[in-house]
Amino acid sequence: MKEITEIRKEVTFKEVTPEEAGGRLDNYLIRELKGVPKSMVYRIIRKGEVRVNGGRTKPEYKVMAGDRIRIPPVRVSDAPVALPSPRLDKVAALENAVVYENDGLLVLNKPAHIAVHGGSGVEYGVIEALRALRPELRYLELAHRLDRETSGCLIIAKKRSALRFLHEEFREKELSKQYLALVPGVFNKRGCTVRAPLERITLATGERIVRVNENAGKPSVTEFRVRQTFRDATLLECFPKTGRTHQIRVHLAHLGFPILGDEKYGRRENDAPFVPLGLSRMFLHAEKITFQDPVAGKTVTVTAPLPPELQALLEKLEPAAAE
Repeated sequence: MKEITEIRKEVTFKEVTPEEAGGRLDNYLIRELKGVPKSMVYRIIRKGEVRVNGGRTKPEYKVMAGDRIRIPPVRVSDAPVALPSPRLDKVAALENAVVYENDGLLVLNKPAHIAVHGGSGVEYGVIEALRALRPELRYLELAHRLDRETSGCLIIAKKRSALRFLHEEFREKELSKQYLALVPGVFNKRGCTVRAPLERITLATGERIVRVNENAGKPSVTEFRVRQTFRDATLLECFPKTGRTHQIRVHLAHLGFPILGDEKYGRRENDAPFVPLGLSRMFLHAEKITFQDPVAGKTVTVTAPLPPELQALLEKLEPAAAE
């Protein structure tokens, strides 16, 4: 493993380039202070140790070209996230998982069981793996996120300008995503729309979860359509209209149809009949993503094929009885 040793021991000053302009201050610092925990980044901003053009500011401040940013000394006891060896099988496999690419971005068919970034007990994630595989690329950043156990379309920006463009699409809801989820039982409608506000909470055990809360939750909307019905399961197309954490998973659990294999919001008794058929992970896959490509200058739809283990499971399910 190649250790990242970019731990600041003295005050440094950075000038924001035109390419970096438009991003949030906290994200700028997270990139500059690779390996430093996010909690520490927010702490030094809050304490006023970070200065922009000589003054204090907030994490959400949008940096501008020419801004002079003071970065204080940072010492951490935690080891920074390391770049994995590009020869590791799991890392090398990501090169073949790229399903779309140009000079500004790439779309990866992210495998399950790998986080999008390292930290908090995760040795490395997709972004660190790609940086190890593509050391010639000076800029690689996540445009959005997928849960560790979710596979499918994940956009990685190769230029700051592309990242800004994509983030604007997310804000304006011009980018659309389609997921596939397998749920137990027969979904009794051809489709439905769920409007259930979601709230993130931390349990007494320290576990962080999301739940429906009509009073304190943030507005959250997901559309569901039935793609295929089996004797004891339903394959759903899921279209999140908002981007809340665990949104699809919680909305389906709220309906009484938790995703098969979901260890956080699902039920073991629902999963049990499907384990002998090959259920070994959460059946949630980001199948398609449609966006305006800032390099190609046109709308692009990218499809990530269903992973072999999920496709094999579908092929073992009994079809629904003819009506």
